[in-house]
Amino acid sequence: MNKVILTGRLTADPEISSSASGTTFARFSIAVDRRFKSDNGPTADFFNCSAFSKTAEFIEKHFKKGNKINIVGRLENNDYTNKNGQKVRDIKVMVEEVEFGESKSQSEQTQTNTNDFLNIAASIEEDLPFA
Repeated sequence: MNKVILTGRLTADPEISSSASGTTFARFSIAVDRRFKSDNGPTADFFNCSAFSKTAEFIEKHFKKGNKINIVGRLENNDYTNKNGQKVRDIKVMVEEVEFGESKSQSEQTQTNTNDFLNIAASIEEDLPFA
């Protein structure tokens, strides 16, 4: 059985496209907090995701960067050789089901907090002599 269930936040707005046959698809990445964190180690894992048809359209309509999302899907790998001749394993989540990870008011508060953080970070960066 190949099934994965994840709850995380979108790292950017979903990228929406259509195939030659007209099928809508969405590509996006989510950050999933780690349950157990080690000192000086990563606190989240990042997963590339793809969704098709109605699921992709739903994601495009209702989700943007910073929104919490619950997804159910399957893992799929795509092994290939890059330009340097190195073998690469690309693993992504093929999304089959989507749910809101938080209420609209919680989502709006998260977006406000994210924007506030980005504004503060930008103002600090402007003051740095080496940035």
